[in-house]
Amino acid sequence: MTITSREQKAAPTGEGRAAVNDSYRWLVLIVAGTSAFMGALDGSIINVIIPQIQAQYQATLGDISWVSTAYLVTISSLLLSVGRLGDMWGYKRVFGSGFIVFGLGSLLCGLAPTLPALIAGRLVQGAGAAIMMALSPALVTTTFPGRERGRALGMQATLTFTGLTLGPSLGGFIAGQWGWHWVFLINLPVAAVGAVLAYTQLRPTERRSGQTFDFAGALLFAAGLASVLLALSQAETWGWGDLRTRLLLAGGALLLLLFLWQERRAAQPMLPLWMFRVPAFTSGIAASFLQFSATFVLTFLLPFYLQQYRGLSPGAAGAVMTAQPAAMVAVAGLAGWLSDRIGTRIPATAGMAAIACGLWLVSRAGAATPVTQVALCLALIGLGAGFFNPPNNSSIMSAAPWDRQGVAAALLAAARNVGMVTGITIASTLFAHLSQRMDFLAAFRTTLAVPVGLAVTGALLSLVRPTVAKDADK
Repeated sequence: MTITSREQKAAPTGEGRAAVNDSYRWLVLIVAGTSAFMGALDGSIINVIIPQIQAQYQATLGDISWVSTAYLVTISSLLLSVGRLGDMWGYKRVFGSGFIVFGLGSLLCGLAPTLPALIAGRLVQGAGAAIMMALSPALVTTTFPGRERGRALGMQATLTFTGLTLGPSLGGFIAGQWGWHWVFLINLPVAAVGAVLAYTQLRPTERRSGQTFDFAGALLFAAGLASVLLALSQAETWGWGDLRTRLLLAGGALLLLLFLWQERRAAQPMLPLWMFRVPAFTSGIAASFLQFSATFVLTFLLPFYLQQYRGLSPGAAGAVMTAQPAAMVAVAGLAGWLSDRIGTRIPATAGMAAIACGLWLVSRAGAATPVTQVALCLALIGLGAGFFNPPNNSSIMSAAPWDRQGVAAALLAAARNVGMVTGITIASTLFAHLSQRMDFLAAFRTTLAVPVGLAVTGALLSLVRPTVAKDADK
């Protein structure tokens, strides 16, 4: 089945969009890829330096967790607003500011004299990351024609996975040589180059007249999602029965319901709810959420298995875990290229099925399982994620209305971030509960049954999704 929405029919073709040559397309990909690499690198690098930060500021585990929580919650709550602003004002002018804000936040973090100052810097850094995450896929999608879009998004995903792969080892090296402050300060030259390229080399994109910004919707979405994510990320520290957790969950849910009510009545809503009537778009967003939820259950649990149960050193455990993002890097570009030729359904379904198989195999690991075998299982999960993400992203962006590419990219990024938090919450809560009733290995295996089920569900969603007719003539 092939679907083409009314908005896709109205999408600009040929003369409706500024003609671009191959060299300009690749320039856009470099600029968008730089932002993806920097955001992924910073997201994966922070966990390595947390112990040093905690020691310097003499902070508790609860206090130090805000270094990561502030960044993630800020990103997630701002994504939709940034995506809408990009659709209204043009992607170039909004996207370029992301490098500047991210660089400013990195400078504040690197010079932070106290823990509250560092957390404030992470808030600013998160705002910059939200701008780049929300708009970089929109830039790529609106620059590359349909016949090349999967390959372009695949190469962008390769840079993202490269940042995830290099983060732990690069962060450890920089912190060991010059101190943890330089892990943040090293972002400054990269952010400066990205900002210069964005403002001097990218062509202005169309600014749509007669558009209004839904401030009420933006505030309701940001406050609601931030409340829910904050409750999920802090529930293990505060306790699920704690009044703060309950109030944040209830308040966040109420605000998100009010957001949906607001979007139904707004003349120009932040998020047109009819977008979810396009099956390829909705199933792609849901599958992305399931994939990141599933893999981040393992991301949380695996260090405990490798270090506490198997007795590996942190360095050895990190080397084993690198197999997953390294495999993603190896196949993401190929998956995007393949989806341009055979469609998105087969590679996305095969990728999610490989994730499910890899998770099941890891759940079978025991005390005598060779570490190399565990690494191979992680590589299978990485291959699956690398094959799933570029085709799935291409399907989502192709199914979205042409004048809402920023909103679509923002929703994709939000699904990813919420999935990460959900996966970690499932892992920490369920594993802690099961550990009180059974031994480590039994709790480990039982907890991993959940992400296996999530990945199987994601594979089924990818299999039954409709095929989107790409605008290959553009």
